[in-house]
Order: sequence, then C-alpha cells, then structure tokens
Amino acid sequence: MSVVAITGAAGFIGSNLAHRMARELPDATLLLIDHPLDNRKIAHWQGLPSRYVYISRDVLRDSLIHDRDFWPQPLDVVFHLGACSSTTERNWSYLADNNLGDTQRLWTYCARRGIPFYYASSAATYGDGSQGFSDRTHPRDLKPLNLYGKSKNDFDLWALDQIDRGAAHPPAWAGLKFFNVFGPREGHKGPMMSMVWKARRQIEETGIVRLFRSNTPSQPDGGQTRDFVYVEDCLDHLLWLWRHPEVHGLFNSGTGQPRTFLDLVHGVFSALERPPRIEFIPMPSELVGQYQNFTQADMSKLIAAGYPLNPTPLEVGIQRAFETETAGVSSDPAMPSTLVVTPQPVHGQPTLSQ
Repeated sequence: MSVVAITGAAGFIGSNLAHRMARELPDATLLLIDHPLDNRKIAHWQGLPSRYVYISRDVLRDSLIHDRDFWPQPLDVVFHLGACSSTTERNWSYLADNNLGDTQRLWTYCARRGIPFYYASSAATYGDGSQGFSDRTHPRDLKPLNLYGKSKNDFDLWALDQIDRGAAHPPAWAGLKFFNVFGPREGHKGPMMSMVWKARRQIEETGIVRLFRSNTPSQPDGGQTRDFVYVEDCLDHLLWLWRHPEVHGLFNSGTGQPRTFLDLVHGVFSALERPPRIEFIPMPSELVGQYQNFTQADMSKLIAAGYPLNPTPLEVGIQRAFETETAGVSSDPAMPSTLVVTPQPVHGQPTLSQ
C-alpha cells in the first residue's frame, strides 16, 4: 500500500494534489501536512476518502530537526508544496527559515531514507524576465525581483550544489517552477489568489473588473501577458516526473503560451455569461519595479524529457474551475467545514474524517 506525503496539503496546489492522488491511488494512505487548520482550509478536503491523516507542520518540523520519522511506515514519495507564497513578504528571516530551511531539512530527510522528493519552486525566480524563462538557465544567473523569489531560487541553487558535490540526495527528485496557476480551492489565498478568482469576485460584487494600466509604451492597457496555467496541468507535470524517476532537475510548469490579462478577463465574463466591463487603474506603488509585464514558460526541457505537452486552453480551464466549484468544491473562504477532527491520535496528531 502506497504512503504519500503532501506538505501544504490544505493549500491551493496541495489540496488539489490530494484529491488527484485519492482518485488515482484510492488505496494509498495520504499524509496531509499543513499548519494548524481552520474551516477555510479544512473545506478543501471535502470529498476525500477516509484513508488520510492530518499531521501538523510543527510535528513535521520537529521530526526533521531531530531526524526522527514522522510516520511509522516507509514513504513512497514526498510532495513538498508548503511555503510562504506571498510575493510582498519583507521578512527575509521568516522566508529563509520557511521556504529555504524547511525545504533543505526535508530534502535531507528524504535523502537519508531513500524517498523520492518533488517540490515547488516558482517562476518568480526569473525576476523581470531579462534572462528569459528557460529552466536550463542556472539559478546563479537569475535575479528575482522579490524576497519570495529569492528564497525559492536559493533552494534551487542549494539543491544543484548538493548534486554537483556528490552529497546525499533523494533517489529521484525535481523542482517545478510554477507559473501563474489557477483553479479551484484557492479562495483562502486572499490577495495572492489568481486573477481568475479576483476577476470573478469583482464581477459578482461590482459587475466591473479593474486592471492595471500599462507601465510601458510597448504594451496597451490590459496587454500585459502571463503564462496562465490550470492547476490540473501542473499536477500532470508533477505526477509524470514522479512516474519517470530517471528524469530529474528543475522544470518549468506552465503552458508555453502567454495570454493577456484582457484574454483572461473576457474568459471569466464569458464563463459567467456576463457582458464584459473593464476599467483600468494605476499600478500600486509597492508593485512598481517588481511587476512582470511578460512571462512565458519555456517547456522544451520537459518535452525533451518525453512529456507529452497538451496544455488546457485558458478559457477551458476557467470554465472547469468554475464548474468544479459549482459541483461542491467551493473557493469561498467562508465555507463551513463538514470535516470532524476525531480524537484518535496518530503519533500525537488527530485524524480527520467526514
């Protein structure tokens, strides 16, 4: 029986991965690791089968610091998706401890036990894009625009250094540089949620979507582009790499097809069957100098490794995300939990069941 550990399992990508693993490996034991839970995040686990266990991130960290097993059975894989993902976080000590230190400790844990390890890097490592968006570019040549991107890039650099020095490393591993991911189960992210959900909420509240004016003459208002990628495509990349352990390294996780913010907003209006109403506003001062006007994942490295790239079109992904919500997976952070914490301890931690 497989045992799959997911950190950040109550978050956006992590909770979608938990549901995907439950569908594809129904007999697996899922170890869902995250911070102490609230109703908003527990709601992301609605519909999961009973064969899963919640482990507090604090328990995991204590196990890593003291090099103790946090689960009595061997793990088949660790998917490390937990991190501080705020691109406006200013506390470097906090980011260095959470995004860099915790990932180093978990890498070492997996290396010593022979556990495959897959983790979330970020397209934020590419900075302003002046060096391009190729995952073949060495992290030492990249200059992230914010501390979040630096924390991710620093770990990528550390991991490659471990490999180059012949130090202990997981038997199979990969880091995925996620681009602009959207999908269900992201309402808890607040200001860091995708533009898909920000646009939907603006439409539902005011009937209008507000976009930043262009800050460069080369692009019209709303013409700024992003590689918007549906979350299930990212999970396809992640699981393909796990099932091909001979493939390792840093890989982009996007579509390779940049789209404008106007494209996205029109897609949201269309999915909601509403006429488009768009207003352009000045860019906030805290984003000036950190704003990317263009991103496009270079997917050629993953394709060369054998991955059959067939990305979900933006408009289709938006429709599917909304349909998933309608089917009962809400992105509303006020949604009450239907999960119950039971008193049966597993290494001092409660299990969760419907």
